[in-house]
Amino acid sequence: MPPRASACGLAVAAVALLSACVADRPATGAAPPANPPAGMQYLYGSGEAAALSVQAFTALMTHVMAKVKARPVDSVVLAEGASLEQPRFVPCGDKPFAAVFDVDETVMLNIGFEYHDATTGRGYDAAAWDAWERTGAGAVSAVPGAAEAVQDLRNMGVTVVFNTNRSAANAEATAAAIKAAGLGEALHGVTLYLSGDDAMGSRKDGRRAAISAKYCVIAMGGDQLGDFSDLFNAGQSVTARREATMQGAIAHLWGNGWFVLPNPVYGSGLKGGFDDVFPADKKWAMPAQGEKK
Repeated sequence: MPPRASACGLAVAAVALLSACVADRPATGAAPPANPPAGMQYLYGSGEAAALSVQAFTALMTHVMAKVKARPVDSVVLAEGASLEQPRFVPCGDKPFAAVFDVDETVMLNIGFEYHDATTGRGYDAAAWDAWERTGAGAVSAVPGAAEAVQDLRNMGVTVVFNTNRSAANAEATAAAIKAAGLGEALHGVTLYLSGDDAMGSRKDGRRAAISAKYCVIAMGGDQLGDFSDLFNAGQSVTARREATMQGAIAHLWGNGWFVLPNPVYGSGLKGGFDDVFPADKKWAMPAQGEKK
């Protein structure tokens, strides 16, 4: 989760990603908008988002069942020193199987917080998010398909590990929220890894390394590219970052070990100006009256 980008503070990119905002949110103290921003309508209210999420977890389970039957040599966690251009993976050896998931908007929907966000018009606020982490367990729900997949994974003997940027200071409350969402038990330092567990802040590669040292990670799920590798967020331009997802061995991982959940509401994907989002050779304008193109 945090640090995150406000959905409406990045309106241009949000248009490109399912039109996350139709207008700027009102200033503090203004009347709440008539409807939630479009990104929230999509993620928390639409059948399309629910279908995409179920589709992702169905594909994940198909992948995991195949890997459990035929033990892979390598995990799906990039090894230390690997690059996106030349990926290498942590060997599995005889380690037990695990699937690693981000939490927020990957397996658990923060519906209560986003309601607060939308109706107050204040956008993301770190203090409000901290309060949500501590008290919001009663206003969360599972991402469609997540609770069933998590239970099926456990029934297969695959350990479910949560790797989230929620604060280690709120570990007990986060575990309570995960349980309240119908995702079962999470134990800090065992099956729950949090920001503050190491010195890497919101970067997750250190936590992934700690997890993959104990487990053969055969699947990862997330709603941000950083849920798979911090290399995606290593100062690349918007265009280069997008291209990195489609090259060589990395492109092969989507749906084949790495599984992405939809999130047009916030995050690292919501950025870029017109020239980043719209290639120069793909821009179009209405022809002038009588002009032929």
